[in-house]
Amino acid sequence: MDSHNQRIAKMTFSSVYPMYLAKVQKKGRTKEELHQVIEWLTGFDDMKLQELINEKVTFEAFFQKASLHRNAHLITGVICGYRIEEIEDPLTRQVRYLDKLVDELAKGRKMEKILRT
Repeated sequence: MDSHNQRIAKMTFSSVYPMYLAKVQKKGRTKEELHQVIEWLTGFDDMKLQELINEKVTFEAFFQKASLHRNAHLITGVICGYRIEEIEDPLTRQVRYLDKLVDELAKGRKMEKILRT
């Protein structure tokens, strides 16, 4: 695992979550919508999410515990300068899936589109 992927793996979800929340709320979206998106991707409901935030789990542990949505592979495009479908490290790709969903939410994309239904 290269240092970039290693850094992402060791980041805590709780350190990034407030940034996700601020990003979507600044654009008029809600915490509930953010949680809906996270639950769609990971299977974590509000209670489980809060538990993982309180436990300060790393992204590595976060995605190990997740049940990734069967349509997650439909999340494509560029995020943070990386084309998601070309990211080889599975964990880094999963973190970028989440980044991309949060980004789409903040950009005002319709929920049905974000949730790949």
